[in-house]
Amino acid sequence: MDALDSNPPRMAVVIMGVCGSGKSTIGNLLAKALDCSFLDADDFHPESNKDKMKRGIALSDKDRIPWLEILRNALREHMLSQNIVVLGCSALQKGYREILRSADPDYTQESSESVVKFVLLDARAEVIAARLEKRAAEGNHFMPSSLLQSQLDSLQLDPSEGILKVDATQSPNDLVNGIQALIFGQKLDIQDLMYWS
Repeated sequence: MDALDSNPPRMAVVIMGVCGSGKSTIGNLLAKALDCSFLDADDFHPESNKDKMKRGIALSDKDRIPWLEILRNALREHMLSQNIVVLGCSALQKGYREILRSADPDYTQESSESVVKFVLLDARAEVIAARLEKRAAEGNHFMPSSLLQSQLDSLQLDPSEGILKVDATQSPNDLVNGIQALIFGQKLDIQDLMYWS
């Protein structure tokens, strides 16, 4: 890829959003395009967290913080060994994103200046609910659609963070191309795909 020259930047790209927004699909495709590793935050949840979610119980900070710290450490390890890594993670609250940003050893707390970049997959609630119901019918995920509203209620966006928002109803290939264009400064030939928070 042209954006990645012989000295690629050290960076983590966190594809964030509520359950059903497409984090795993887009994250996997972006990692393939960047020729780097994709980490799915769901794979790092302990069984106790997965069991709670299966039963429709929202996770507490007591459940989330140790999980986020494990993710932070995994990001740091991958950035040190591979330069670029993509993570799919809900990262719904600013405090959670702060933990992930601290994977950057040079990060100063709450400065938002970090090599950990966030991309929000944004779509209307009814679009995401339909995706979740389809996924549940196929038996493809442990999280029920009943938890969608609690995730939407938890989503905190602070304009000072510079989170990139993308329209998650676009095709996966258009999303990946657009994300690469904005992160790496390539010419964007897709219109109305994304906007800054």
